[in-house]
Amino acid sequence: MSFREPLLLAALAVVPVALVLYWLAQRRRRRYAVRYPAVDVLAPVAGRARGRHVPALLCLLALAALALALARPERTVAVEQRQGTVMLVHDTSGSMRATDVAPDRLSAAREAARTLANTLPEEFRLGLVSFGSTAQQLSEPTTDRTQVLRAIDSLAVKGSTAMGDGLTLGIQSIRAPATGPDGRPQRLPGAIVLLSDGKSTRGSDPIAVAAEAKKLKIPIYAVALGTPGGVLQRPDGSTSPVPPDTTTLQELARETGGRFFTAPTARDLEAVYANLGRGLATRDEKQEVTAAFAGGALALLLGGLVTSLLRAGRLP
Repeated sequence: MSFREPLLLAALAVVPVALVLYWLAQRRRRRYAVRYPAVDVLAPVAGRARGRHVPALLCLLALAALALALARPERTVAVEQRQGTVMLVHDTSGSMRATDVAPDRLSAAREAARTLANTLPEEFRLGLVSFGSTAQQLSEPTTDRTQVLRAIDSLAVKGSTAMGDGLTLGIQSIRAPATGPDGRPQRLPGAIVLLSDGKSTRGSDPIAVAAEAKKLKIPIYAVALGTPGGVLQRPDGSTSPVPPDTTTLQELARETGGRFFTAPTARDLEAVYANLGRGLATRDEKQEVTAAFAGGALALLLGGLVTSLLRAGRLP
């Protein structure tokens, strides 16, 4: 729950003021009460008096609901998206040869990418960018899944990790206008699914690129592939540690309003991509619920009035 006009929540201060005034009125009423010696006559009156605060309580709750309504409350709901653009930005650096994710990181990434392509709604455009020593667009955003699947099959290991350059290319692809049903260019909402298994070692700073993605309202869903103990076997028999850079990936997701995932196994990665394929078809949207609060205030006020009339035959 959030509020479109949060400063108007100051109106809630009226509630404790009204409560204090009611308490003072009750004290004054007791002060001038007259003792009634006929206990048998007083008994039914005392019974009714036990509920005499209920109408006032309902009116106070109505006042609180009305004060909240003035601040224009909103709730966040998931709504279906009919169209959108999703860019897969995949790491193809040398560390993707590591075998801590069976059979190896790159093969697991290819298979999971196919899962995403098959679960994403067919109306959505899907594209693919790979980044190793350089970033390259392997498939422009398209609804043709066959084209994307061919591009996924072509993923190959290429040198170091230019993560920032890959993200930049992904943003540019999303920003490219699409042709609408009427033949006119239109810009669709977009998101980036970033898979990486290591730290960015060259090219643009990914954090700076994420700041630009935030301005453009392009969330980054970052997936860390691999285990902290992952190692890369080199041709000369030596090994190098290749843990995923979870710190950077978490920051990218947080900065842009996306989400961060870890995938230490191929099964975990497929599950992440399957859920993303379904989840990207919805978006969070704020809906104003002022009418509900105003209606609740009216119902409480009427309840207080009716209770008072039934109790004492008069309004409080």
